[in-house]
Amino acid sequence: MEPFVALADPTRRRIIEALSDGPLSSGEIAARFPITAPAISQHLKALKTAGLVCVRSEAQRRIYQIDPAGIEAVAGWAEGVRRHWAARLDTLAGALSAKDDGDD
Repeated sequence: MEPFVALADPTRRRIIEALSDGPLSSGEIAARFPITAPAISQHLKALKTAGLVCVRSEAQRRIYQIDPAGIEAVAGWAEGVRRHWAARLDTLAGALSAKDDGDD
């Protein structure tokens, strides 16, 4: 699953937000949501498949944490879009300013 497809779901975004404070077990994550543990498990699987979280086992518990590489990929894409539009908006601002200067 592609990261943006995974992040399109609001529950998955909230899971990522919860994990931004640090690793959590699947049970700790499930306790934060009004849906079943199996549903949370499916969301975690989608996030793992998308490369946004990674998991490790500690005895009987599965501990999830953000996968920095996946988050960096999303952030890099967003930064590229921001730079693209920032340049276009700067050009527009300059054109509007030049038009205003010419109206005197």
